[in-house]
Amino acid sequence: YLNVRNTILALLDLNVVPIINENDVVSVDELGVRVFGDNDSLSAMLSNLIDADILIVLSDISGLYTSDPHVYADAELITRVDKIDDAIEALAGTTHGVRGTGGMQAKLEAIKFATSSGVAVVIADGKQDEVIARIEVGENIGTFFSPTSSKMESRKRWMLSGASNECRIIVDAGASKAIQDGNSSLLSPGITRVEGEFGRGDIIMVTDSQGVNIACGIASYSSADIDSIKGIRSEKIRTVLGYEYGEEVVHRNNLVGI
Repeated sequence: YLNVRNTILALLDLNVVPIINENDVVSVDELGVRVFGDNDSLSAMLSNLIDADILIVLSDISGLYTSDPHVYADAELITRVDKIDDAIEALAGTTHGVRGTGGMQAKLEAIKFATSSGVAVVIADGKQDEVIARIEVGENIGTFFSPTSSKMESRKRWMLSGASNECRIIVDAGASKAIQDGNSSLLSPGITRVEGEFGRGDIIMVTDSQGVNIACGIASYSSADIDSIKGIRSEKIRTVLGYEYGEEVVHRNNLVGI
């Protein structure tokens, strides 16, 4: 999670557009199972991973219709969906013509994941001129699916569901106040103790000196590393460990208050 997220965000900071593909054209039979299954699922997972504002799904059809537009002349494009209920899912089964491994039903599953993660989704015809730029400026193209929760709510639920009370970082009053009052990362100087064994990328609890859980987040360092660098200045991390993954023990983008 951390490696992929940090790599993509670093590329974007350099104005590099990463192209990430599920590789439908490459045989993966020897792997026994496909990790994502299709690019729609992959794009939904990545949009959540990097906290994207919107996911644009381009296809060979203009969006979600009331019936199959290739069969029924009176089929109407649904321009906005605020909730994917049984009726909407039933419509996905009537929309054909979408090529590749990700048919409309598969796309809808990916869209459900993205919108529940706080990401808006647009599905549109990729053959339209300047379609991405037009969507970006708010032109009503294709079908718009609104997020069903905020990014913070989704992220908090995900982190809390994966956090263990046995794995925690105890912080001093200064660090506790910074985390609760502002949008601050957890740095090594404010750490007083580490409990439990966990690895880099695990979800852990952050606890104040009174034993109250104040946040949970994704650890950038293992429990053994944190135990070695607790209380020291951030610029000393490389000297102590011989390497570093950044000055943040838990980056503010991977930290949510409780």
